[in-house]
Amino acid sequence: MRMTRLAIFSHLFSRGIQSAVSRLLVLFLCSAGANFCAARASAPPTLRYVVIITRHGVRSPTWKNERLNQYSTEPWPQWGIPPGNLTSHGRALIQLMAAYYRAWLSGQGLLHQQGCVDVSRVYIYADTDQRTIETGKALAESLLTGCTVAVHSQPLGGKDPLSDPLEVRLAKPDWETAAQAVRERLADPSGRFRDLHRAAFETLESVLVGQGTPQQKIEPPNEISVSVTGKGIQLNEPWSVASTLGEDLLLEYTEGMQGKDLGWGRLDANALDRILELHALYADLMRRTSYLARARGSNLLYHVLQSMKQAVGGKASPGALDTPGTAVLIVSGHDTNLSNLSGMLGLSWHLPGYQPDDTPPGGALVFSIWQQPGAAECSVRTQYLAQTMEQMRRATPLNLSAPPAEGDVPIPGCEPITATAGCSWDVFTKVIEQAIDQRFVSMEPAAN
Repeated sequence: MRMTRLAIFSHLFSRGIQSAVSRLLVLFLCSAGANFCAARASAPPTLRYVVIITRHGVRSPTWKNERLNQYSTEPWPQWGIPPGNLTSHGRALIQLMAAYYRAWLSGQGLLHQQGCVDVSRVYIYADTDQRTIETGKALAESLLTGCTVAVHSQPLGGKDPLSDPLEVRLAKPDWETAAQAVRERLADPSGRFRDLHRAAFETLESVLVGQGTPQQKIEPPNEISVSVTGKGIQLNEPWSVASTLGEDLLLEYTEGMQGKDLGWGRLDANALDRILELHALYADLMRRTSYLARARGSNLLYHVLQSMKQAVGGKASPGALDTPGTAVLIVSGHDTNLSNLSGMLGLSWHLPGYQPDDTPPGGALVFSIWQQPGAAECSVRTQYLAQTMEQMRRATPLNLSAPPAEGDVPIPGCEPITATAGCSWDVFTKVIEQAIDQRFVSMEPAAN
């Protein structure tokens, strides 16, 4: 008489078969289509599925030099590529990050250390800009070297409701409500913010100006305010301008520029850190404020959650970005997307050398699903990873012994099971679902 799978397992276990064999039999019992979180095993936590939501790599400034030059006494450097495009150096940095991901994921047994057997288990989705599509391709090339991994996206230059639901009018926020939400976060705007960031403005001005006088001078404003425009809301100048200029100086630094091309020879790491206070403030107010974050981030977070549910359940889930059987989902997007998600979920991180909650090129928010030993359900760990500024500037190779900067990111309301584990799958899904505003969600994924 043929023994059932459960009978075989019980027989072998009762005879004292080693724990490694027991683990293999647990996986045997969890056949395709089964919920892998229901398995019980006396083993270390096992990595089951990973979502990597990454910003694109180092790009050229999005403003043309004619506009940038209005704020400096000397011309900004020429990048030799169209505005906003991924640079060759930026592409190489993304490949270094992908090599680290391969080392980490293969070290955890989720991917093989080499070969192309995992091609069907990696799904890469990119926004429609050149910099996000090329970032996706760079990740594919280095994550599975020598293999052909498709990068899924809408047509180049189009608008994707995952990345920017405002542009396709999927999300139609009330802009007066949005402006009021930002105003409520500006306690004593005429004094506190101005005085707190005065040194940052002065440092930026010293880099831009030197000994001359630019056409448009950056000075600390008397107040910080937000107004409604035809397409949304904006902070008053020079706050918004200072944010962009500070980001462009960061791009020069991480691109590895030298001499006059790096802040006209007047910029170093300490000055850059001070200047980036202004960009961090802008991102916090305009991207992390809850109402704005939910309007722009709910659609992306919804489809990421559906993808995770699909992985846990082992069967197709409507709205998932990837396909059943995927082990690694990568979304190549923008700093705005990362700030939106952090604002929705109340996430916060502070990597060495960066401003709090900063989203540098190539930085990524990572959700990983783990099967805990002896537990009936999985847990979810949330992390933020980014190369340090010096790692980017020098194009430093990354591996498990020399990793990028990284840190665990607790989700409020989603307390970890243990000091080293994430929060339970059931609690995680409830917290994420509560954060998503269904008014700004399309049930159909944009993937093609």
